[in-house]
Amino acid sequence: MGPHPAVAAIRLAVRRVLHDLLTEHHRTPAAVPHALPHELPPPPLVLVACSGGADSMALASALAFESPKLGIRAGGVTVDHGLQPGSDARAADVVQRLRDLGLDPVDSVAVTVGRSGGPEAAARDARYAALDTAAERHGAAAVLLGHTRDDQAETVLLGLARGSGIRSLSGMAAVSGTGGRYRRPFLELDRQTARKACMVQSLPVWDDPHNADPAYTRSRLRHEGLPALEKALGKGVVEALARTAQLSRDDADALDSWAGQAEATVRDATGLLECAKLYALPPAVRRRILRRAAIDAGAPAGSLFARHIEEVDRLITGWRGQGAINLPGKVVAQRQGGRLVIRQG
Repeated sequence: MGPHPAVAAIRLAVRRVLHDLLTEHHRTPAAVPHALPHELPPPPLVLVACSGGADSMALASALAFESPKLGIRAGGVTVDHGLQPGSDARAADVVQRLRDLGLDPVDSVAVTVGRSGGPEAAARDARYAALDTAAERHGAAAVLLGHTRDDQAETVLLGLARGSGIRSLSGMAAVSGTGGRYRRPFLELDRQTARKACMVQSLPVWDDPHNADPAYTRSRLRHEGLPALEKALGKGVVEALARTAQLSRDDADALDSWAGQAEATVRDATGLLECAKLYALPPAVRRRILRRAAIDAGAPAGSLFARHIEEVDRLITGWRGQGAINLPGKVVAQRQGGRLVIRQG
């Protein structure tokens, strides 16, 4: 008798990601054809980021099951945000659970959460910084994250609410980070599948009280917004939003590529952007070039919103002799002699 369908589903999702990693690993320069055993690169190490919740515990369990069959080393890391009493004890408990699954190495990393961008963004920034550090310290080929289709749907709705354009609607990528470090095997699986997999395997899980705290935007969306949408529109909203994410990502990638190729054609010999040539481009392509120019000049990407780029775009499409546009990061955009100058003010 095979494993429960939920367990089979999560193992299959992880197996696919590990196969992809092995394929990439064998393409590295160290992987020389006909090499002797001692000349082959060591097997890759894959870490699972685990909070102790159902999603990440299901992921850790599947990684522990699948990695030995493929000759992959598997470890784990949990991040202690220090935002709740007893968080250090919770982290120690997660470390023990991961070790009980046979994962090694296993780290617990304590972080200090700042205030920039609000509590959710600050916690996320601190978490990813800690995961990056752990991956680099151990030389990990990848870090697996337990984001599910439900998380993807929430991310799409949050992007829609910000009005930040198609890139925000594309949600989370299956592969992201420096060198494709982060992998998300569960983006096509729902949250309930992960929880069911933990239950049938008798895996203890920890439910973060912040996930039910209405003070947090994502929590309100999860417990109030999405249920209201499903009540109004019927079941299938989560699946439709996740599908929208993938379609939007494909479109956004194509437009980013187009903008990257077009940018060289709209600069003069000194590297300044020529307004007439920018004007001739489709708005979606032009605004991508403007956004990239602002970021290159020092504007923080996370603080640069659609309204900022629209104001800069008006220097191209609605020129009436208006003055300079102030952007985040003390960056200034202004039109001078048919050129668009974006630089530190």
